[in-house]
Amino acid sequence: MHLIHRGIVSKKYHENLLKSFEQSFKKGYGIETDIHATKDNEFICFHDFTLTRIFKRKESVKNLSYLKIKNISEKQKKPVPLLKELLKNSKNRYFLFIEIKPTFSIKQLKKLLNETKKYKKCVFISFKHKNIFNILKLNKKTKVGLSFSPPTSVRSIIQKSRNKKIDCLILDKFYLKNKKINEIKLNKYFYTVKKRSEFKKYSKENNLIFENI
Repeated sequence: MHLIHRGIVSKKYHENLLKSFEQSFKKGYGIETDIHATKDNEFICFHDFTLTRIFKRKESVKNLSYLKIKNISEKQKKPVPLLKELLKNSKNRYFLFIEIKPTFSIKQLKKLLNETKKYKKCVFISFKHKNIFNILKLNKKTKVGLSFSPPTSVRSIIQKSRNKKIDCLILDKFYLKNKKINEIKLNKYFYTVKKRSEFKKYSKENNLIFENI
């Protein structure tokens, strides 16, 4: 199974926007998206911790209300969607790999699980593994994955993959050719494939998170 990274189907579809997600679904793919919590504890589909890169404003997501972020983003024609909007648009038909960017409190994780409980194709992933293990404490049946990037050692990845409660691993494509990684029995998703040649080379035998192809 392949996923579109942040809904970036092509260069004209910007990251983490509803219209990008909708186009991904039309292509028949699930998506990987990132989430943050706003000051008023709304979950938004947004990658960065600040608005600097996307909106040229040096303000942190966690310090702003959703209404404020909505107003800023709509003025620049890049409306930041709520996670609940994405869930509704997915119609429970497409896989949503939801990457939790910051470390969420237990209260926030409870709210997140409640908000997504009707959607059976959600998989929660994070580089901050504390999020994942806390989710499992709240609901051991939740689908979850651990994310890794270099310079994390192969040995460390293998050790963590032995946890039977984990459903999948999210791995930088750096690890694609590693024999020991390939021997891990869990489902593995490799990110971020951006070249058509790479996609053609690896897509038959691997699950890829890709964009602009």
